[in-house]
Amino acid sequence: MQPIILLFDVGNTTIKIALAEAGESAKPFTCYRLPTTQVDTADSLGLKLLEMVRHAGRDPQDVTACVACSVAPFANPILTSACKRYFSCAIRFAPEDIPVPLDNRYERPQEVGADRLVTAYAATQLYPGPVHIVVDFGTATTFDCVTGNDYLGGLICPGVLSSAKALASQTAKLPQVRLDPEEGQEELIIGRSTAQSLNQGLLFGFAAMVDGLVDRLSGQLAKPGEAVHVTATGGFSEKMGRVCERIDKVCPNLLPQGLLRLYTAHKDSGRV
Repeated sequence: MQPIILLFDVGNTTIKIALAEAGESAKPFTCYRLPTTQVDTADSLGLKLLEMVRHAGRDPQDVTACVACSVAPFANPILTSACKRYFSCAIRFAPEDIPVPLDNRYERPQEVGADRLVTAYAATQLYPGPVHIVVDFGTATTFDCVTGNDYLGGLICPGVLSSAKALASQTAKLPQVRLDPEEGQEELIIGRSTAQSLNQGLLFGFAAMVDGLVDRLSGQLAKPGEAVHVTATGGFSEKMGRVCERIDKVCPNLLPQGLLRLYTAHKDSGRV
C-alpha cells in the first residue's frame, strides 16, 4: 500500500486531520476533527491519532510524513511531540518550514494567517483563471484575493456560527438555532416562527454579505470581461454554498489539499 501523510489544519476551535496517500493530488481520503481544546498533551493527542489511522484501515507505520498549518501557536509544540513520538516524523509547518509560493503583498506579511495563504495557493492550483477569491467560513469569515502569483490580502468578517452564538448569549428570548437551509431551499423564506426567522436571517444575511463583497472585490481585482473564480471552504461552506449566488466551487478540504500539494512539490524539489 502507498505510504500516507497526516495533514493538520490547526484552527482556533477545531483541528482537522486528513489522511492522504503520498504523492496523491486528489482530495485527502479520510478526515477527522478534534476540538482544539482537547490538544492538551502529546500522549493524549498521539493516542487519538493512532486510533484515527487504524480506523481508516491503515497501519501507523504507513505514516511517512506530517504536515501542518496552524493559527493556534499553543498547540504546535504538542503536535510536534506527538508526531515525533508516535510516528517518528518531524512535522513540517507551512509556511515556516515549507514556503507558500505566492508573493505576499500584505503591508506586514507576517500578520497573514498561515491558513489563508495555504487556501489561496490551493485555489490557484486546483481551479482555472488568474483571479481568485477564497471565502473561508470558519470561526471568522475571511475573503482572500489572488491575481496571478500575488496574494493581495482580503477581508475578515464575523463568522456565521460565532454570530449566532453571540446573538443568543446577548438576548433573553432569542434561542440558539440550528443553521441549516431547509430541504432543497435556495431562496429566502419569510420566517413564521422565532427559530425560522433567526435561521433565515442569519443564513441569507450572511449570503447577501458574501455575494455583495464578492461583487465589490471582483470589481477591483478583474479587468472588464475577466472571470473571477470564487471558492468556498471551511466548516460551514457546504451550507452557505447552497444559499450564496456568487460561489463557483465549494471545497471543504481546500486547506489539506493545499498542504498536500505544497509538501509534494517541496519533496519533488529535493528540499524535504
